[in-house]
Amino acid sequence: MSARALALWCCLVLASPAAIAASASAPAGLQRNVVFAAYSPLAGSAELMRRLMSPLEAMRLQRQLVQQHQALREQSIDLRRERFVIYVPTRAPPANGFALLVFVPPWKQAVVPQDWIPALDGSGTIFVSANDSGNDADVLDRREPLALLAAYNIMRRYRIDPQRVYVGGFSGGSKVALRLALAYPDLFRGALLEAGSEPIGSTEIPLPPADLFHAFQQSARLVFLTGERDDYHRREDAHSRDSLKQWCMFNMDTVTMPRIGHELADRSGFIQALHKLAEPASPDGDKLTPCRAAIAQAKDAQLRQAQSLLAVGKPDQARKLLEQIDARYGGLATPGSIQLMEQIDAQR
Repeated sequence: MSARALALWCCLVLASPAAIAASASAPAGLQRNVVFAAYSPLAGSAELMRRLMSPLEAMRLQRQLVQQHQALREQSIDLRRERFVIYVPTRAPPANGFALLVFVPPWKQAVVPQDWIPALDGSGTIFVSANDSGNDADVLDRREPLALLAAYNIMRRYRIDPQRVYVGGFSGGSKVALRLALAYPDLFRGALLEAGSEPIGSTEIPLPPADLFHAFQQSARLVFLTGERDDYHRREDAHSRDSLKQWCMFNMDTVTMPRIGHELADRSGFIQALHKLAEPASPDGDKLTPCRAAIAQAKDAQLRQAQSLLAVGKPDQARKLLEQIDARYGGLATPGSIQLMEQIDAQR
């Protein structure tokens, strides 16, 4: 399914009469141990692999499954066993619907921070988070699909503004939120990154296919929220922002909370972050166009170099270079990287 088709699918879900009717009757306030039942193709194992793994890594996994006579599971999550916490503002939703913040925690038990509830009420934002989605849980098999399924089920129950669907997290959960914002810009229009971030274009955060990456550059908005006294994560944030700028992502903002260390945002910091998330992305075409062209030129030059190494009988060197290209450019290097690796493997 193309990114455009997935975006259209999301909008149809949000605008459907069933979703609007459900929103009118669905409960408000704090809800614990919520069980969801609806599955989304966005959270399917194949789609997670396509968006969140590098192409060569995904190809190796597929081959391993074939060798072991196993099939990829359609969904990695059994929703009957999962529990979520939700907070729904008690006021009626704004004209375009509620905003939605899907929160990835670093801890095991999902909670709604009490200090955030006034901000959620004031901004008309629904908060949802999954249990057993902390730093000790598998990222690809649990934390990411749980966040996606939480978003999908809330969208089915409540009237949501598709322009205000966000993913966020704290500490290790923030790094997961960055991965999701990068890979799912057709769902998440922004990310709240609290005290946890990494450079993108790496084995930890590979780049998605070009259509998704361009949508991320164009329409996503990132807000870094970190305590003034959290020196380590402020340095991490700086490295992450530098990386994002190198990859032509300019829609970013920073909120620094005075006298705060590595701890959850206070009410004031959270309010500021929500306000900045709600600001529309404003990509600068004068910077974005040449930046994209420079990346494409460098990527194509490295692919040609790998092809030349293979052509002169140096498959091992070609493979090594191709692995480096895959780690750096991820989905931007397809289909060339996949085709070239298949040629290398054919010569073994």
